[in-house]
Amino acid sequence: MKKGINIWSFRGGLSPKEYISMAKDAGYEGIEFALDETGIISLESSDEEIKEIRRMAEGEGLETPSLASGLYWKYPLTSSDEKIRQKAKDIVKKQLDAAALLGADTILVVPGLVGADFIPGGEVVEYDVAYDRSLEALTELKEYAEKVKVNIGVENVWNKFLLSPLEMRDFVDKIDSPYVGVYFDVGNVLYSGYPEHWVKILGSRIKKVHFKDFKVSVGNISGFVDLLSGDVNYPAVVEELKKVGYEDYVIAEMGVYKNYPDQTVYTTSIAMDKILGR
Repeated sequence: MKKGINIWSFRGGLSPKEYISMAKDAGYEGIEFALDETGIISLESSDEEIKEIRRMAEGEGLETPSLASGLYWKYPLTSSDEKIRQKAKDIVKKQLDAAALLGADTILVVPGLVGADFIPGGEVVEYDVAYDRSLEALTELKEYAEKVKVNIGVENVWNKFLLSPLEMRDFVDKIDSPYVGVYFDVGNVLYSGYPEHWVKILGSRIKKVHFKDFKVSVGNISGFVDLLSGDVNYPAVVEELKKVGYEDYVIAEMGVYKNYPDQTVYTTSIAMDKILGR
């Protein structure tokens, strides 16, 4: 497995070159950028701007294996507003195009929301309605993913939706495309289950993996902690990943230290080496 780091694990305000150089210095093999409304890769970014980021990464010997996005919290595929749902689908297409330009093979997509406790006043969508809307949207979008040859990775996240590995497996199987799978987040499972069980059940459907850690005793968003400081059974997770034949990137998505933000990237790299047996 290869070791990567997500852009949200760095302090803000750096240039693409600075993010890439720090990731290289810390010993990562890849860096995961994110699509935002504004910023390094945005909805307004030109093809040439995105290709330049790829050239910078390749110049440092780094890969850009995937492209994340936090936009689906604001523009969910499951919204009751048809205009927002269309906006979300347009974002998926932009993200797929940007990933292809980066040389990435997977995008991270939040499949929608039933609800989210950390979004005050956010819409609550009935579960079955959210399911149908998400399934319809991603079934439509699979054709675009197949066209550009980039995977849509449906993330398991705190959206009160697709809450078990069996449900996630069956949801992806209904979409029925080799270019739609799961972006599996290890730490997001801990509040309700065991990540090693998810890996075993999802198997080859896993397109990419996010590493995080979580303290179950905290039980809320403040429970996310440094790798090896929480309750993820990483030996079991890595063993199951090996059993299902996963040999792709594991990418750390971490909170940034308050007083020494750059140290987050370096401390995480050391922990990942321990987890991966390097």
